[in-house]
Amino acid sequence: MPQRPEAQAIFPSPAAQLVFSTLLRVGPASRVEVVRRTGLSSAAVTKAVRPLLDAGYLIEVQDDAPAHGIGRPAAPLAVRGEAAYFIGVKITATELIATITDLCAKALVSKHKPLTSHSVEHVVAMIGLVVGELLGASGDYRSRCRHLAISIAGDVDPTTGMVGYSPFLDWHTVPLAQLATQATRLETVVENDVRALTVAEQWFGGGVDAHSFVLVTVGAGIGCGIVVNDAVISGAHGVSGELGHLPIERDGPVCHCGNVGCVEAIASDDAIVEAIRAEYHTKLDPAAALHMARAGDPVARAAYRRAGHAIGRALASVANLIGPERILISGEGLAGYDLFEEQLRETFTAHAFGAAANCELSVRPLPFEEWARGAAVVAIRDLITAESK
Repeated sequence: MPQRPEAQAIFPSPAAQLVFSTLLRVGPASRVEVVRRTGLSSAAVTKAVRPLLDAGYLIEVQDDAPAHGIGRPAAPLAVRGEAAYFIGVKITATELIATITDLCAKALVSKHKPLTSHSVEHVVAMIGLVVGELLGASGDYRSRCRHLAISIAGDVDPTTGMVGYSPFLDWHTVPLAQLATQATRLETVVENDVRALTVAEQWFGGGVDAHSFVLVTVGAGIGCGIVVNDAVISGAHGVSGELGHLPIERDGPVCHCGNVGCVEAIASDDAIVEAIRAEYHTKLDPAAALHMARAGDPVARAAYRRAGHAIGRALASVANLIGPERILISGEGLAGYDLFEEQLRETFTAHAFGAAANCELSVRPLPFEEWARGAAVVAIRDLITAESK
C-alpha cells in the first residue's frame, strides 16, 4: 500500500479538497454524484480523484450494478479510513478523554485519564501518557498517525495553539500546541471544545445537511458553536459564540467572568447547585441537585425552571441574530433536560422574533468521547484544507 504523503502532495488544489471532503461526508458515491454535489466538471473531478486514488486515500468500491444501465460497472468512490489515524483529546477539569480515529472519523479506541492537578506541566505530561498508550494499541496507529488535536474550554486561538484563558483550569496564556507537540512528537492543533464538537456535527452529525446551524452545550458551562453558510465562525481573535456570557438578568448572580446575570451564572450545573445550596446552606453536587429536583423539592425545581428560562432566552437571541436552520442542544446538563425543557421552549417561542421562532430545536446527547472525536475531526479537516490556509 502506498505510504502516506504530505498534505501538499495529496490535496494540492481546492478541487481536490472539495472532492475529498464531499466523499468523506456522503461517500461512497459515484463520480456522477460527486459532480452533482460539488458543482465541478467531470474533468475536474477526474483530475482531483486520480492522485487521491494513487496515494491510497480513496478506493473504488466494487459494484456489480452497471453505470447508466450500459457500459462498464459503476465504481463508487470511498475514503479509505485506514490510510491515516488521528488522536483527539478533550480536557475537562477532572480528566482527559482521548480517542484515536481513522480518516473517516470512526472512533477506534478511547481512554480516560484522571487529572490530579491543573498545572500545565501535569496536564501536558498526562497528554503525552495517554497519546503513547493509544499509539501503542496497534503498530499501524503509530506508523500512520501524525496529528493530534486537543479541545479545551475557554479562549483558544487555533491558528497559534495558544490558550488565552481557560476558566476550569485557571490557565492564562499557555502555548498548549507547542508543549503538546514537544511531549508527543505529533503535529498538534488546539481548538475551543465547543467549536471542535461543532465541526464534528457539521461534518458527520446533526448539522451535516444544514448550511447554517448552532450547537449549544449546557453543563459545567454554557457553550455555543456557530455555523453560517457552511463556515464555522471562529471570531477575529479566537473568541466567538460565548452565549454563556450573554447578560440576561440585571440583578442576577455574579458570573466567574466578573459580570452580573450571565446565562452561565444562572443555568450552568454549578449555578443550579449554588442556587439550591444558598437556600439550604448544605453541601451538594449536580447529581444531588438533580435527585432533589426529581424528588419534588420546590427549591431545586425552581432552580431548574429558572435555568430553562435563561437558556430559552439565550437561544432566542441566537435565532434572532443569526437565523439558523436549527439549534442543536447538547452537553452533560441534558441529564436534567426534562426539568427545564418546558420553560426553555416557552421562553424561546416568546422571545424569538417572527419566523425565527420556526428554528428547529433538536436535542443531541453526546458523551465526552464524542467531544474527543470532535477534536480529531478538527485535525482531519485541517489536514484536508491545509493548502487553502
